[in-house]
Amino acid sequence: MTIAVSAVLFDLDGTLVDPAGGITDGIAHALETLGLPALPQETLDSMIGPKLADAMVQIAGVPANLVPEAVAIYRRHYRENGIPASRVYPGIVPALQALQAAGVRLGVATQKPEPLAKVLLAHHGLDRHFDVICGSSADETLMPGDPGYRSGKQGIIAAALQSLGTDNAAMVGDRHQDVRGATANSLNCIGVGWGFAADGELEAAGAAAVVKNTAELLAALSTLPAHQLNSFSLEAAHGAL
Repeated sequence: MTIAVSAVLFDLDGTLVDPAGGITDGIAHALETLGLPALPQETLDSMIGPKLADAMVQIAGVPANLVPEAVAIYRRHYRENGIPASRVYPGIVPALQALQAAGVRLGVATQKPEPLAKVLLAHHGLDRHFDVICGSSADETLMPGDPGYRSGKQGIIAAALQSLGTDNAAMVGDRHQDVRGATANSLNCIGVGWGFAADGELEAAGAAAVVKNTAELLAALSTLPAHQLNSFSLEAAHGAL
């Protein structure tokens, strides 16, 4: 088995790590603390993936003037309760090891604030597998044009590619934002079926493939169109999966 891209970017929540209720519980806690209406679980689940401040307004209906306080309440709850509750999805570590053994460079592109993403990855011992970890700014009040602002998943993926020094890459994620952010950067995106996408969401967004497990993920990565002539063998490492 071979893979034609030299780098693979991964989303975080819903792709590498199962939040196991840590995100949705934190959002529910923030809404309750502020005396705002509770949301059904399906609506809370839909908030995993988009930028949190945007989701607070657009999905949860939080008044704009309360968003900074809602996000701060959520972040405190997530650090204390959400990170310990989360778990790595089955097969992720062997898949990362297989790609590393094949010489593929790895990165994370997440809408979670970058410092918090690094804490979560380190908590699970995943940080050592990645050459680059890119997320949104720690200051979630930044607006377009402000130094350090990244325009959603498109900007975060672009920053990861710049840090890796290549555009010969593919994206792996579980929501339509991952697919569209990849497409905006001229990358193929493989959707993972173990995350939080609604039925048909990834296909409708234009995912190159949607996979059910990490063995299928490696197989899908091996069939993506090559951007360059060089390719990387996965034969030796694939046996670990």
